[in-house]
Amino acid sequence: MSKPIGSRARIRQAMTRAAAVALALVLAALLASAQGAASPAQATTLFATVGPGFSIALRDAQGNRVTRLAPGTYEIRVDDRSDVHNFRLTGPGVDERTDVEGTGTVTWTVTLREGTYRYVCEPHADSMRGSFTVGAPTQQPPPGVVTPGMRLVLTSGPGFSITLRTAAGRAVRTLQVGTYTVTVRDRSRTHNARLVAPGFRRATSVPFVGTQRWRVALRRPGTLRFLCDPHASGGMRGSARIVR
Repeated sequence: MSKPIGSRARIRQAMTRAAAVALALVLAALLASAQGAASPAQATTLFATVGPGFSIALRDAQGNRVTRLAPGTYEIRVDDRSDVHNFRLTGPGVDERTDVEGTGTVTWTVTLREGTYRYVCEPHADSMRGSFTVGAPTQQPPPGVVTPGMRLVLTSGPGFSITLRTAAGRAVRTLQVGTYTVTVRDRSRTHNARLVAPGFRRATSVPFVGTQRWRVALRRPGTLRFLCDPHASGGMRGSARIVR
């Protein structure tokens, strides 16, 4: 026995409504997904404080003082707690400050680029200041390698010895390519002090006794040799490696 015509129509209508509801749900899900993909990531929040005493700081959410950050967009929540201080932040693309006379909380949205950023209390910049670096950390030299800018000391005599050490007294075995200031201490009229490296050669005279300061530019890898000319064959000599 066949179903009545009216019953068939109601079934078709119900199926049509169910399909429409399902399609609407699918479209809503796709729209929500697209909106979520388009929304920007939430900016990291940093916390700056100045005052009420003579203190100033910039910290992360865990309370650690900020020393290095990745480039990107940040929110900086500044809590200015004194009407004799302010908080000023400067660096590549950023120059923000609070008023000295004002107090309260303000939030800045800043985009930090690679470089060094500094923050100060302007009326007390000599003591209330700090800084942080934005960018990847620089590669550190291996332990024991002397780096450019370190002060070195070359000592010849008064006995039959010649040494090259850092200002802290550590023997120099390996140096990086670069420029150094070398304090030369020639302590005997029968000795001298000579430095020889690729592209560099300099010495004191044998009769000389005293102190000189040399600017030593080591331009490429190789060997840095130090010696006393009259007594090099007797053991008054040494060397260090020059590396990149």
